[in-house]
Amino acid sequence: MAESLKAITEISLVRHDEIRLPFPPPLGLYIHMPWCVRKCPYCDFNSHEAANLSTTNGRVNLQNTDSLFAPYIDALICDLEGSLASVWGRNVQTVFIGGGTPSLCPPPLMAKLLDAVRSLLRLSADAEITMEANPGSFERERFEAFAATGVNRLSLGVQSFSDDCLRRIGRIHDGSQSHFALDAAIRIFPRVNIDLMYGQPGQDLASLGSDLAAALHYVDKGLSHLSLYQFTIEPNTVFAKHAPACMPDEDLLESMQWLIESNLAHAGFEQYEVSAWAQTGQRCRHNLNYWQFGDYLGIGAGAHGKISDHQGIRRTVRRRNPELYMDSLMPESGKQHYTERWLAPSDLPFEFMLNVLRLKDGVPSHWWQERTGLPATVLAQMANQAVSKGLLDQNPSHWRASDLGWRFLNDLQASFLRDTP
Repeated sequence: MAESLKAITEISLVRHDEIRLPFPPPLGLYIHMPWCVRKCPYCDFNSHEAANLSTTNGRVNLQNTDSLFAPYIDALICDLEGSLASVWGRNVQTVFIGGGTPSLCPPPLMAKLLDAVRSLLRLSADAEITMEANPGSFERERFEAFAATGVNRLSLGVQSFSDDCLRRIGRIHDGSQSHFALDAAIRIFPRVNIDLMYGQPGQDLASLGSDLAAALHYVDKGLSHLSLYQFTIEPNTVFAKHAPACMPDEDLLESMQWLIESNLAHAGFEQYEVSAWAQTGQRCRHNLNYWQFGDYLGIGAGAHGKISDHQGIRRTVRRRNPELYMDSLMPESGKQHYTERWLAPSDLPFEFMLNVLRLKDGVPSHWWQERTGLPATVLAQMANQAVSKGLLDQNPSHWRASDLGWRFLNDLQASFLRDTP
């Protein structure tokens, strides 16, 4: 402990602008689309119900979204233009369009946005371009148009194939819409991910098993990536105020995790991150860049970013409210559309390990110096403490959670928090 405190004390004397990275890390672009048809009661993301949207026979009418998205797309392009100096000359390897429900955006406006991305940034020829979508607003022709804009990876928020489960968590779609959307998406897009939740209110092992079986039915058709998230009740949500009944206990959650691991491994999927499973060569490159402590420019209402340059490493956050975000980007507004925070060198051990330890394989230890600009000795002393507790593998050239550390990942990550000497 004394050595760890000494290391923290030493780096606390270093200013953020004294950090020197040997070369910039990989760069991605995150674009936030804040609107959805209806905000789910468990959702704590920056999402807002879109006005003037209606449903007919369970399907969303999408004819009225142009007026909603047109000024927002203009604001995004303005935001991107104003951010060029921070990423000038760097290759952008991935784009992720998240939300909200980005698929509510009219395809011509999505094309306008991606054309601007290509003209303003050095977008790699093989860039991964992901867009999130909701089965409840899926239209084949619309998604074929999205593919034509350059979207080459679709992430479909299925959550469950069970009508009962979907109803309990407030989703707008049903199981049949999930099947229809997934079957069509696999035919339209080169790569498809689906999100599933486990530990939902009222869910049992049989119900989860049915969801896994339904998802794995599409593997032979081309499904190659699954994201499995544990259902949690987050602050400032409807469920935080009105808790749902029949939440699973810890024993059931542990059984669910075992069921997921055994079923997905048997189907040829490898867990590469806490919530992510993929077949060989199909890992999400954009999310990998997050966990590998890469850089990402974040634009759009509430978007977060991380940028490294000669002045240090900073995190940025755009204004959360869509109207205020758009207003602040008007030339005459005189308002700042984002805030930024420079990371103190003493924050970097936790910032770095919080991300990289989510990866099942971990990362090479030399990435610490390459991606923080700090000497290897700073983190090595703290890592030795984690090794002595059995939470980190005993490999000085590669940092990875041990089997015990994977089970108690929060404790392992917290061991790299800054202590006050």
